[in-house]
Amino acid sequence: MSEETYVYLCNKLRPAMERQDTPFRECIPLKKRVAIALWKLATGSEYRSIGHIFRVSNTTVCRCVQDFCAAAETLLVPELIRSPDREQFAEMAAYTENRWGLPQCVGAIDGSHIPILAPQEYHCDYFNHKGWHSIILQGVVDGKGHFWNVFAGMPGSLHDARVLRLSSLWELASRGNYFPPCTRDIGGVNAGYYILGDNAYPLQNWLIKTFPDNGQLTAEHVIYNKRICRARVVVENAFGRLKGRWRCLMKRNDCDVKLVKSMVLTCCALHNL
Repeated sequence: MSEETYVYLCNKLRPAMERQDTPFRECIPLKKRVAIALWKLATGSEYRSIGHIFRVSNTTVCRCVQDFCAAAETLLVPELIRSPDREQFAEMAAYTENRWGLPQCVGAIDGSHIPILAPQEYHCDYFNHKGWHSIILQGVVDGKGHFWNVFAGMPGSLHDARVLRLSSLWELASRGNYFPPCTRDIGGVNAGYYILGDNAYPLQNWLIKTFPDNGQLTAEHVIYNKRICRARVVVENAFGRLKGRWRCLMKRNDCDVKLVKSMVLTCCALHNL
């Protein structure tokens, strides 16, 4: 992280994270509190090792992480992860068409499992098909790999289609209130904006996926599937970069499920930043 980005982050979170000295003790400086939280998110290290590096207690490390994520959810996430406006949708569609040749496409959707420690309540719900406990991060990215819609915290046992139906994206898009009414004639079809998904998602007029390979695909179907897959890989690459930068999402997170969800949203905002 560059110094300019770090200073911007500190100034942005100052209203929620800065503390005042008391007659009994001096507070930990804002820049140090932010650095402690960033180190936790970037490395996934234990509180004990982080406290040893920064010369603070385990409790202080925990509080810095909690305060940083809470402040980021309030001040950072709404600014960096938000629904595009009409002009931004048009820009995203133009970028995707220029790069992959898909008109009216404004992004791709996918889900990713975030490992967690089995919670005490309803732990079976968080046991996923891969054999470990997790929460699900559903993300929609544009052609450049920036998140513009995220939904996190659902138990790992849920199917991707079920997670989508529980999100606000499904409710708004199904009602026609999410994407602007900008249509274009494509091969005789009046098509509006849409996003790309894999075969786990239900086919909608705003969510396009590949033809299922039943052994009877025509040459046109094969070409279509290749183009869809080539463009949809942008969301998989985005998840790869997200977890590569913020390693706390890679290994099993021992924090409370609510804090893990907050950390996931914070990391998505920092990814965009």
